[in-house]
Amino acid sequence: MSNDNFFERVYAIARQIPYGKVTSYGAIAKALGTARSSRMVGWAMNASHNMEDVPAHRVVNRKGLLTGKLHFDGTNLMQQLLENEGIEVLDNQIVDFEKHFWQPEVRQE
Repeated sequence: MSNDNFFERVYAIARQIPYGKVTSYGAIAKALGTARSSRMVGWAMNASHNMEDVPAHRVVNRKGLLTGKLHFDGTNLMQQLLENEGIEVLDNQIVDFEKHFWQPEVRQE
C-alpha cells in the first residue's frame, strides 16, 4: 500500500471524528487494521494541515496530549480549536480525556 493511499484512509477516518470529540493516532491505526502504524498516522496528520476538511486538531496521543500542536500555525491554535469545541485543555493535555474520546470503527477488509 502506498503512503498516499494510507494517508487518504487516515483522512477518511479523521473526517468522521465528531465535533467535540477526539481520537488517538493509535486508535486510527487500529481501525485501519495496521495497529503498529500510529507514527505513520501522525505523519499523515502533519501532512494534512492545508486540508480544511481534515480535523487534525482532534487527533492526539493515547494519553490525550496535544503532541501535534507544533504543526499548527501559532503556538496554541490546536488548543484553541479544541476549546472552541468545548474540550478543556490543561498543560497541553485534554481534561477528562475518556469522556471526549471517540473510538473509530475497526474496518473489516
